[in-house]
Amino acid sequence: MGIVSTIAGFLGFGMGISFGLLAGYYLFIYFQSTHVKIPVIRPLVEQDSETLQSLLQEIPIWVKNPDHDRIDWLNKFIETMWPFLDKAICKQVKTIVDPIIAEQIPKYKVDSVQFEVLSLGCLPPAFTGMKVYSTEEKELIMEPTLKWAGNPNILVAAKAFGLKATVQVVDLQVFASPRITLKPLVPSFPCFAKILVSLMKKPHVDFGLKLLGADAMSIPGLYSFVQEIIKDQVANMYLWPKVLEVQIMDPAKAMQKPVGILNVKVVRATKLKKKDLLGASDPYVKLKLTEEKLPSKKTTVKHKNLNPEWNEEFNLVVKDPESQTLELMVYDWEQVGKHEKMGMNVIHIKDLAPEETKVLTLDLLKNMDPKDTQNDKSRGQLVVEAMYKPFSDADRPDDSEDSEVQKAPEGTPDGGGLLVVIVHEGKDLEGKHHTNPSVRLLFRGEEKRTKVVKKNRDPRWNEEFQFMLEEPPTDDRIHVEVVSTSKRMGLLYPKDTLGYVDISLADVISNKRINERYHLIDSKNGTVQIELQWRTST
Repeated sequence: MGIVSTIAGFLGFGMGISFGLLAGYYLFIYFQSTHVKIPVIRPLVEQDSETLQSLLQEIPIWVKNPDHDRIDWLNKFIETMWPFLDKAICKQVKTIVDPIIAEQIPKYKVDSVQFEVLSLGCLPPAFTGMKVYSTEEKELIMEPTLKWAGNPNILVAAKAFGLKATVQVVDLQVFASPRITLKPLVPSFPCFAKILVSLMKKPHVDFGLKLLGADAMSIPGLYSFVQEIIKDQVANMYLWPKVLEVQIMDPAKAMQKPVGILNVKVVRATKLKKKDLLGASDPYVKLKLTEEKLPSKKTTVKHKNLNPEWNEEFNLVVKDPESQTLELMVYDWEQVGKHEKMGMNVIHIKDLAPEETKVLTLDLLKNMDPKDTQNDKSRGQLVVEAMYKPFSDADRPDDSEDSEVQKAPEGTPDGGGLLVVIVHEGKDLEGKHHTNPSVRLLFRGEEKRTKVVKKNRDPRWNEEFQFMLEEPPTDDRIHVEVVSTSKRMGLLYPKDTLGYVDISLADVISNKRINERYHLIDSKNGTVQIELQWRTST
């Protein structure tokens, strides 16, 4: 009887449980209230303060912060491209991770670790807003707000000792506010050399984790423990001011930093043609490296001489010896009017053997077009000595990010240095009669000018000027004047002054570099951006 009663008890328990579950399901499905009230939808302006406070976390950041912009176009682009981005990203992840895994698994006596399934799901991330910072440096700073509640399926299988274990990541949520900096901006595609990424606050990361098919996050205490570890590890690596640096281009090539010095000695010219009415010429030579914004270097003028001798030496900074050439142009000096070109030729730096002086006798040509028949006419010859001296590792400028000021070239006086003035751009310039702005620099009686930008209130010059000094100009100022000139209105209004500023050089001597935007005196809203550098040989 004991056995019979026991079996009856088990059957009764099983039938009772089954009947209870069926009855509960039936009551839950068929006895719900059919009088469900339709929720009232009201505009935000009609909500009370408590309701608005509860909704505040869900309001897009571009609504709460006016300095953030909407980027719906980017979200639409990502949504359309997501099926393709998913495959491309997963393929790239496998390409990067597989070699690392193959290198590490022998240390742990594991047979294999591989992705069985790798998919980011069908739900793309969304950017709720972006803030863009404007600086005077050659950089672009963006702070997007990222929210991604995705449904990825990442299944990793590990095999060891004949056994197989699987780990699966599902239901991933990531909320982050990264700062993305593109710097330095360069004139070569993709127009920036580095990408710097850092997090402005600890990210929110939530995901489901399955071990051998079971939900590991349901273990008491494990969920919060894993959450804190992830936040702390990510913060330790990438929380600002720490950054993740991604190199895009070689910084030396991107920034076109100096790699050597070209020493040129202009010796003489022979058999020059007569240009003056009295049967002579007043020749001088201009030297300039291609792809260089610095003003041309000039020899002295030899008056009334068709076979002048100069024996003058010049040093030019080389940034790309493979592509740069030295242009040598002979002009006839005129006291009034435009100086007349007598001939030219070029020297390819790549044709010069390093550290060897080469004597060159160059035929003067009208231009460098080999098909121009006028180049067959004799215009005289120019004799020069050239030597290219590459920098050694010790002399080469540092490529580190903090080395923003280069060393002064050879020949810089001891105790002195090279004052470099870079005229970047102007903003909101306005003349009374015309606006064709150029910048005039006046320092210790020496005057330098930028090119004229016609009919432009926001001109960009990006021109560099240099002053070699025997001692630091601690107590000096440099006069910067923005002027507008017009040939069409030259008789009535030949020149308009758009504003000026006098800049003290004490700060640049102590800081080595300053880059600021200055408000122009005698201008309503005009500004000019000037960068100053003090380069020394030490």
